Amino acid sequence: MEKRWNILAYDDSKASALKQSLGINLTICRILVQRGIDSFELARQYFRPQLDALHDPWLMKDMQKAVNRIDTAITSQQKILVFGDYDVDGTTAVAAMYSFLVSIYDKEHLDFYIPHRYREGYGVSKAGIDFAVANGFSLIISLDCGIKSAGLIDYAKTLGIDFIVCDHHLPDKTVPDAVAILNPKQVDCPYPYKELCGCGVGFKLMTALAEHFSLPGETYQCYLDLVATAIAADIVPMTGENRILAYLGLQKINNNPSPGIKALIKLGGLQKNLSITNVVFVIAPRVNAAGRMDDARKAVQLFIEKDPEKAFEYAEMLHSDNSERKEADSSITQEALAIIQADQSNASRKSSVVYKEDWHKGVVGIVASRLIEHYYRPTVVLTRSGDLVAGSARSVAGFNLYEAIYACRDQLVAYGGHFAAAGLSMLPENVDSFSKKFDEVVSQQIEERLLIPEIIIDAELCFPEVKESLYNIIKQMEPFGPENMRPVFISRAVAETGYSKILKEQHVRFILKQKDVILNGIGFNLAHKFYLLNMNKPVDIVYTIDENEWNGTKSIQLKVIDLRLSE
Repeated sequence: MEKRWNILAYDDSKASALKQSLGINLTICRILVQRGIDSFELARQYFRPQLDALHDPWLMKDMQKAVNRIDTAITSQQKILVFGDYDVDGTTAVAAMYSFLVSIYDKEHLDFYIPHRYREGYGVSKAGIDFAVANGFSLIISLDCGIKSAGLIDYAKTLGIDFIVCDHHLPDKTVPDAVAILNPKQVDCPYPYKELCGCGVGFKLMTALAEHFSLPGETYQCYLDLVATAIAADIVPMTGENRILAYLGLQKINNNPSPGIKALIKLGGLQKNLSITNVVFVIAPRVNAAGRMDDARKAVQLFIEKDPEKAFEYAEMLHSDNSERKEADSSITQEALAIIQADQSNASRKSSVVYKEDWHKGVVGIVASRLIEHYYRPTVVLTRSGDLVAGSARSVAGFNLYEAIYACRDQLVAYGGHFAAAGLSMLPENVDSFSKKFDEVVSQQIEERLLIPEIIIDAELCFPEVKESLYNIIKQMEPFGPENMRPVFISRAVAETGYSKILKEQHVRFILKQKDVILNGIGFNLAHKFYLLNMNKPVDIVYTIDENEWNGTKSIQLKVIDLRLSE
């Protein structure tokens, strides 16, 4: 699949001024300026994240109300239920908040609740409220959910249950009638940083509670490994407070992780220091798999467990769920690709809609993302769910998927989501008409260029600049994530040395030369472009800079993303 190359512009005067004050590589300064870091002080904060740079939690709207209500509950011995979503953000948030409250309050007055993905669905559930009533809870703290649950929170209120909502999703015009709503995205919330994940909002509440009860910082800072895991998994911007929390949380993961995180690291076969990428691709899928394949409650049990042996038992359950998830994901993806390839109208479509009634509901969203890797277009994957057909939709960069789903609402029983992803359900007899309508809407709304994947390139480099010192600065730009991605470079008119080769019929081992400097590289799944090297013409390559370790020796390696003939 060909890709669009988008080389970002930069302000050279600001970059030169930053180089003067920092004394580092000009190309890195250009990238920093692109990311809004254009002064010595901003660069200091960026390269040296500190806990004391976090904002005062009391700046968040309703923080005092939330703390007062929890204080009242503790003082009067009321029962508190910690409620959260079944994904990584929700389960880590619940585990952290529950463990924190256990450290300051009687355990017999506390419990946690995770809704079942298939029986109850996303967010605050009626079953969860009924559980609270049946067991004598008078306060529910919801984490990573609740902002869109006005009706259910009203229902809870009629039963004598108060709610504190800790959420980060965009509020509707009408917010729930809760005792307190902690959500920086509220239009009248003065909190300076708006991009916290659900676990991050919970962390701010724990910080305020610790100050209120005059507790040492360690009583809440010990959960930074869980916060970092949530930030990584929820794909929130890696800027501001998120970057500080992820940076410090990674330090805890690598130096002193909780027994649950430690068990997941062991089962994932990770032996070196973890990066945020390891958290995203090794830890997060195992946690998510609990809710996808079974019951996410055991993910919370893993994170709150203090005994290493018991924690490992829970981790093995999640590991097993993840193996089952991978098998389902792989087999369903192959079946879905076969359905698309057999469709005679496939070549003319701008979208993919596939349906099979026995596919596992827990992986249809993952399968939709896999299909986009093959056919880069908005994709919906559907399966049978009781009397309905339900599924997940995923978009391509730049296309508003939710608007396209909304335009098909007459075909649907229910739908919800955002710009890039959505969930939906319909009557079985509407699958074909929905598929046709969805493709019509996408065809009318999508720009042709959005059907070609884009590579964002930060800057041009020449091979003589690619040195250990440059790589060391790039390492200090971690943790990477949205709005702070690993820098992507382009080098032009690079020559093939004659020593590059194909590995395992899919990948390419590059040995390339520019300006008398020879560099090694690896290009995963680029074997189909090896013919460009055989043409003995200069090529332009797009890559990130990595480090390769072989037999104890470390060396700079290019991770090649794409290449094309030089103009």
